[in-house]
Amino acid sequence: MEGHRPVDLKSSIHSMTNAIRYRGPDGNGIWVDKDHGVALGHRRLAIIDVSEAGHQPMHSSCGRYVISYNGEVYNFRDLRTELLAAGRLFKGHSDTEVILEAIAEWGLVVALNRFIGMFAIALWDRDQRQLSLVRDRLGIKPVYYSGTDSIFLFASELKALMGFPGMNKSLDQDAVASFMRHGYIPAPHTVFKSVAKLEPGQILYLEPNLNFRLERYWSLDSAVHQCQPGDQHASDADSIEALDTLLSDAVGRRMIADVPLGAFLSGGIDSSTVVALMQKHSPSPVRTFTIGFNEHEYDEARHAKKIAQHLGTDHTELYVESRAALDLVPELPRHYDEPFADSSQIPTLLVSRLTRNHVTVALSGDGGDEVFAGYNRYFYGRMLTRRLSRVPRPLRAMMATLLTRVPVAAWQRLFNLVPAHLRPPQAGDKVHKLAGLLSESDADIYRRLISLWEQPAEVVSGAREYRGLLWDESVERKLPDLVARMQYLDTLTYLPDDILTKVDRASMSVSLEARVPLLDHRVVEHAWSLPMSMKLRGGQGKWLLRQVLYRYVPRLLVDRPKMGFGVPIDHWLRSELRDWAEELLSPRLLERDGLLNRDLIHRRWAEHLSGVRNWQYPIWNVLMFQAWRQAWLPTV
Repeated sequence: MEGHRPVDLKSSIHSMTNAIRYRGPDGNGIWVDKDHGVALGHRRLAIIDVSEAGHQPMHSSCGRYVISYNGEVYNFRDLRTELLAAGRLFKGHSDTEVILEAIAEWGLVVALNRFIGMFAIALWDRDQRQLSLVRDRLGIKPVYYSGTDSIFLFASELKALMGFPGMNKSLDQDAVASFMRHGYIPAPHTVFKSVAKLEPGQILYLEPNLNFRLERYWSLDSAVHQCQPGDQHASDADSIEALDTLLSDAVGRRMIADVPLGAFLSGGIDSSTVVALMQKHSPSPVRTFTIGFNEHEYDEARHAKKIAQHLGTDHTELYVESRAALDLVPELPRHYDEPFADSSQIPTLLVSRLTRNHVTVALSGDGGDEVFAGYNRYFYGRMLTRRLSRVPRPLRAMMATLLTRVPVAAWQRLFNLVPAHLRPPQAGDKVHKLAGLLSESDADIYRRLISLWEQPAEVVSGAREYRGLLWDESVERKLPDLVARMQYLDTLTYLPDDILTKVDRASMSVSLEARVPLLDHRVVEHAWSLPMSMKLRGGQGKWLLRQVLYRYVPRLLVDRPKMGFGVPIDHWLRSELRDWAEELLSPRLLERDGLLNRDLIHRRWAEHLSGVRNWQYPIWNVLMFQAWRQAWLPTV
C-alpha cells in the first residue's frame, strides 16, 4: 500500500509475487487501485474450484471487498449454504468466494470466528479505505509486513519483501541472539529491523495514513481458560468416542479437494492416526508417503510400511542415501529465507518432494505433541522438577558446582568403566548438562530444555535477546502444572515459529499444500478441556490420542519409543559437512562485521570435532545463520 512516495504498483507487485511463484504456479493475479495507492497480488495453487471462477485477487459480489488469500477454509460448503439462504450471490464454488461473502454478510471478526481452517488474508475494504491482514488461529500460514511513512508491504514470505527496491535490510542483532537460543526467530520479530511477523490469531488494521493497530480475534490464552478441564468423571470410553468423532470430522473436512490428495506417514502416533481416519473416510486406498534412511536410528520408514500395510493404503517409500540429504544443505537458505536451524527441515523437504510427484495436497500429523502432550521433554521436565523439589536450592547449587568441577573428559573416562550396553552416549556431556539444571526454577528448566545456546548474548556481540513469553512470570500463575505450561508455551512459540514454518516452507517450495487436522482449533480447544490424566497416563504421553488410534491399528505396531524426524548432523559435521562448515566458520566470515563471537564458536567447534562435547545443535545454528547471510547478504 502506497503513501506519499510514488511507486510503480503493478511492476512492484509483479516482482513480489514472482519471487514466490512456487507457492502458486497455477496462476498470477494482480489488482491495482491507483487512486488510493493500493495493489494486491496473488500466486495461485489451485485446489478447490480450479476454474477461472477461483481466480484471485477476488471481489465480493457487492463490490466492497477485494481479497488475496492463502490457505483453505474447510467448512466453506456449510457456510455457503447459509449464505445462499441469506441472499448472497456466488459465481463459482471456491472457498475464497465464501470467505468474501461471509465477511460482507457478517463482518470480518464474526466471519473469522466461524471459519475452520488455515489462512493468511489480505482484505481491502473499498468503502472504508482500510486494509486488514489476518493470520489463522494457530499460525499455520505466514504473514510478513513492513511499513514506513511512505509505503506498507506484506507477503507470505520474506523474500517477496526483500526484492522491493529500497527495502531496509539492517540486521536486527537482538533477533539474531534470539535465533541462537531457539534455532528460529520468534514472532513478531524477524532477522530485519524493518520487518515483522503477524502473530497467530491476529488482525492488523491499516489506516489510510499508514498507521496500523493490532487486534486478536482468537487467543490460546482465552481458549485455555474458557476450556478448563470439565467433567473429571467422564468415562474413558466416552472420552475416546468424543475425540474420535471430532478428529474424524477434522480429517474428513481436510480431504475436500479437486486435485489428488495424500498424506505424510512416519509411522508415529500422530501421522498414523490421521491416515487411519483418512482411510476410514475413503472408499479407495489413501496415498501415503514416507522417506527412509539407511542409518537405522533415524529410519522410521520400516514402521510406516507396517502401518500402511495394515490400513491398506497405496504406499510410496523412498530410501534416501545420505548424499541426497547432504546435497540439500546448500539450498536451505533459499527455502527458509530468514535464519532457520531445525535440521529436520532436510527430511521434510525430501518427503515433500517425493509427495509432490504424486499429489498436490498432503495431510500431516504435526501438532499432536503440543496438543496432546507428547514431547519427551514434558516427562523429563516433570520428573526432574519433582525430584529436585525435594532438595533445598542451596544444596542443589552445591551439587551443580561439584559436578562441573570435574571436566567432561574426566567424566567420560569414568563412564568408560561401565559396560557399553549400560553406558549412555557422551555421558560426560550429559553430566554437565544435568548440572546446569540442578539449581534452576521450573521456568529456567524449561528454557534450558529448549535452548540451543543458553547464553545467546555471548554468541552475538552487543546483543540483548528479546525476552518474550518464556520470561513471563504470569504464565506460571495461570498454569501451575508444569506440563500444561510447557504445552502452552510450545503452542505459542515453537509450534508456529519452528514446526509450522518448517512444514510450510518445505511443502510450498514444491507447490504442495500441507494440511494439519490435529491443529483444527476445535481439536485444540477440546484437548485443553481434558484433564491431564487424559494426556499423560502410565508413563506415556498422548494417552487419549493413542486410544483413538488403537481402534484402527494394533498397539504392537505403534507402541515404541518416540523418534524425532531427524538426520545425523552430529556425524555429518565431523565428516561429509566438515569442509562446508569450516568455510562458514572461517575467521574471514566470522569477523566480517564483528557480530559473532569467533573465539567462543571456534572453541565449541573444536570440542565437537574432538568428540569431547556434542555441540551439534549450537554449531548448526551458527552455520545456518552464516549460510543464510552468505546467500542473502553477501558482502565478502
